[in-house]
Amino acid sequence: MSDTRPSLAKLSDLDLAALLCSRVCHDVISPVGAIANGLELIDDPEMDEETKATALDMVRSSARTAAAKLKFCRIAFGAAGSAGAVIDMGEAGEIAKAFVAEEKRVSLVWNAPRENRPKQQVKLVLNMVLMALAGVPRGGVVTLTVEEGRFTARAAGDRAKVPEPMAQVLDGTVELTALDARLVQPYYARQLAASAGLSLTMAMDGVDVLVMAA
Repeated sequence: MSDTRPSLAKLSDLDLAALLCSRVCHDVISPVGAIANGLELIDDPEMDEETKATALDMVRSSARTAAAKLKFCRIAFGAAGSAGAVIDMGEAGEIAKAFVAEEKRVSLVWNAPRENRPKQQVKLVLNMVLMALAGVPRGGVVTLTVEEGRFTARAAGDRAKVPEPMAQVLDGTVELTALDARLVQPYYARQLAASAGLSLTMAMDGVDVLVMAA
């Protein structure tokens, strides 16, 4: 299906790379910072053993969160292999589940066959999961379904909604100067969809948010 919406002006390669790097840093800075803080408490000779034990738990939890986020970003935004490579959709699902599990308030249902798919398709699917997560800021359930010729990510939760800035990015009505580390993600997802000859949409479907590439 061709994309008949207005053409979105394109970022330069350098700007896109810089914003994607900023996005990854934004995702991992919090858990990495928590690890550093926890280690400082553990190394402080004036801290009691109970506080050090709590700090050690924080380090373990933050390290797990950072690892999950980095593994997810490596596929969603990174090269994840050589050009033209395929990725195991089952492996991507496990990485996505671990990533979403660290969000605490959201669960992920992964309805996709365990098969190798072109790298760009898998990257698109993971980016669609991110968009669906943005639709349920209060928590809920995201259901990812992969079918022949169509990918969907349905987000169900309290007061689910399509963030207006994301809608503007997908519609091609946002100014390039408005793109930041947060909004570069839907921009990148739309570029991925276009490269696969798909149209990416994000809209309300009843009380749910539906992200679809078809």
